[in-house]
Amino acid sequence: MRTVRVGLVLLTAALLAAQSGPDIKWVVSGNWKPQGARPMRLATYQIPPAAGDQESAECGVYYFGPGQGGSAAANVDRWIGQFQQTNGKPSKDVAKVEHRTINGLKVTTIDVSGSYTGMGGPAAPEGSPKQRYRLLGAIVESPQGSVFFKFTGPAKTVAENQSIFEKMLSTLKTQ
Repeated sequence: MRTVRVGLVLLTAALLAAQSGPDIKWVVSGNWKPQGARPMRLATYQIPPAAGDQESAECGVYYFGPGQGGSAAANVDRWIGQFQQTNGKPSKDVAKVEHRTINGLKVTTIDVSGSYTGMGGPAAPEGSPKQRYRLLGAIVESPQGSVFFKFTGPAKTVAENQSIFEKMLSTLKTQ
């Protein structure tokens, strides 16, 4: 009986990975795999594709320093601007933006879908927008500066992992 209990504790520890930023911490569960260090990121997680999807999803956690990285509103607008709608509607009209408090931290969340054009940056591949993509984002206003959680990928994969993203946000705490 004791061996089973120890095994279960080790398995639980392997499934829950605590992460932290300048003054906040969070816990990631499920099948999200931490990736190696990347510039400007506190953490990067790769999420396996859902059945039928060809590509995995990614959740990047960014921190630029106190007062850096822009306002929550500016980042929400930029993230919305990385999507196009097939019906020609502005993505701002279909995006869902919410403001909430999680464990005393102000958090702005965004949910937007469509054709994703936001693969920019010097290392990003060129090409046409990614069709049927979705972004779940959270901007956490911590005492030492904002921390940005940006979860993007095929819409089905993101939908299947939305509860893991929300659970991660629910664990946000100041250190």
